[in-house]
Formats: sequence, structure tokens, C-alpha cells
Amino acid sequence: MSKLDLVTIIIIAANVIISYKGFSDFSFFEKYKFNVGAIKRGEQFRLFSSGFLHADNSHLFFNMFSLYFFASVVIGDLGVLSFVIIYIGSLILGSLLSLYFHKDEYHYSAVGASGAVMGIIYSAILLQPGMSLYMFFIPIPIPAYVFGIGYLLYSIYGMKNKIGNIGHDAHFGGAIGGYMITLILASWLFKENLLMIVLLAIPIALLFVLKKLGKM
Repeated sequence: MSKLDLVTIIIIAANVIISYKGFSDFSFFEKYKFNVGAIKRGEQFRLFSSGFLHADNSHLFFNMFSLYFFASVVIGDLGVLSFVIIYIGSLILGSLLSLYFHKDEYHYSAVGASGAVMGIIYSAILLQPGMSLYMFFIPIPIPAYVFGIGYLLYSIYGMKNKIGNIGHDAHFGGAIGGYMITLILASWLFKENLLMIVLLAIPIALLFVLKKLGKM
């Protein structure tokens, strides 16, 4: 899971260059970050540009480190073009879900590639649900599908209780993007991993049920 393909290098380089530009240029950061009020005034480009800005070095490192580990799974199974489609599609869907949940909060802002990266992670989990993941704070391997379901359930909890300065909704939207786009591009998964598709859909369905019931 750690082969560094050219397209991954390009995406990581773009994130590093643009993020460091944002670190040193406040006006640049403010112009391209996700901001509900600015987007509603017509600056829809922020839905995309914000995905290449980060709050600080640790935010940037964690996202690019995660991308480094999962990108090769998606590229190896679906190819470079599909990987790029999933990455960009997840980035946009992450931003759109944030806009949906914060549409009345005109001052709400966010940055980061987390939505795009979560889309790649969720895509990799769909493609190889049996792979094991190792977390820094857990000494035993975790099945990928358990991590995927658990992370989205935590994201729902984080969104509902506004835990930390984290865009849980963007993470969730990115995961939905990775899930949906992967299934469109790899429809053969319905024959090979139908049970896993259903299991991974549970937290997604739960989010929208809670929203419909006014619990979110």
C-alpha cells in the first residue's frame, strides 16, 4: 500500500505548494478557503480550492501521509484516471456536504484535503475490504471495513456534538463520494462484495435518517 505513483506525487506536491503559499500569504489563504458566505455570493471555486489548503503542517502531513498509504490500492485496482475522478469527486462532495450542513452559518470556514483523502480511503476499503490497518494507538491490526464503518459513525457523533475543530461533515461527504464513485466505476463489486457494500452503506444511511428526523 505504499508505492508512490506519479499522479500521487503530483497531488501531494500541489497540496504542499499551495498550502505553504497559504501559510505565508494570509490574503491568498482567505481568498481560496471554504467559506459559506463567499460561496453563496458566487465564489463556488472555493468548493475546490479549499481542498488544497491546510491549517498547519500537522494537518497537511496527516492528510498526505494517509493519501500515500491508500492511493496505490485505488490506482492498482482501477487505474490512474479513476483515481483522479474519485479524488476530485470526493473533494467536491465533501465540500458540498459541508455547505449543506452549514448553509445558514455565513461565517463558517474550512480547509483541507480530508474529504478527498477520505474518498480514496473509502474507495480502497471497498476494493480490498479484507486488508488490515494498523493505528498508532491500537497494537493489533484492524480490518479495513471495521475502520471504515467505525470512522463514519464517529464522524456522525462528531458532527452532532461539534467535537474539536474538525470538518467531520467534509470527511463524511468525501467518504460518500469515494463510496458512490467507486461503485459506479467498479460495478463488478456488487457481485463480489455485496455484503460489504451494504455494511459500508449503513452509516451513510444513518446520517440522512438522523438529518431527516432533525437529530443533526
